[in-house]
Amino acid sequence: MVVERITEIKNYLTKSKLKEANYVVNPYSGCPCKCLYCYASYMVNFTRHHETWGNFIDVKYTPKKINISKIRDKAVFFGNVTEPYNEFEEKYRASRKLLEQLSLSGAYISLFTKSDMVVQDLELLKTFEHLKVVMSICTLDENLKSKLELNTSSIASRIEALRELKKNGIKTVVFISPIFPFITDYQGIIEETRDFVDEYWFDQLVLRYNFKKPVLNFICENFPIYSEVYEKIYTEKSFDYFAELSQEIDSYCIDNGLNFKNFIK
Repeated sequence: MVVERITEIKNYLTKSKLKEANYVVNPYSGCPCKCLYCYASYMVNFTRHHETWGNFIDVKYTPKKINISKIRDKAVFFGNVTEPYNEFEEKYRASRKLLEQLSLSGAYISLFTKSDMVVQDLELLKTFEHLKVVMSICTLDENLKSKLELNTSSIASRIEALRELKKNGIKTVVFISPIFPFITDYQGIIEETRDFVDEYWFDQLVLRYNFKKPVLNFICENFPIYSEVYEKIYTEKSFDYFAELSQEIDSYCIDNGLNFKNFIK
């Protein structure tokens, strides 16, 4: 059971430490998606929650409106450490309410999601001057998805959402992340979606904090053939695989005339 709370905050806008964004906006604190690989799970150390990550959701609230003049022509990441269209969005509409404030801001909004629910706000999204919907996909295998991400939309429904967004003139991005070594078929994802996707982003699986061991155990149990190489990458800190993959991705995207951003470091 996920514990729900309404949490009053000072401001919805947070200055970003990411070089790709000036500000971030997260309508919720916590995330009920329970992705095995969740990089944001470390934040539970700073939230003063007794519940583990994935078992609480704080709905952020402040009567103070977003100062949209402050973010005009700025880059804003929306939902970078939570799923803005999680199962509680139907009840609270926290994301919808914030998007309504941002719609006339003139900011360059990147809306991150794993959910097909994003299309329910299609008419609102069409009012934005600069908007990209960034859909995260790390596999086309629905069975594998269901093991990695317990409470997220199916891959098929995400792809259909991308198709619908593009049909309505909204810029679409597929964020192929996290890339699981030897498991994520980035070329397959591209070929499945390239007719209705404007840009591709790439990032690697990073293992740290309390989710490193569960992921390595998952690989050992489900992909034992790769267990040794995962240990080499994530325990011995070898970067050879991702260095080669990064070059391969660059070449593939350039050769295929794709717009892309490669965040693999």
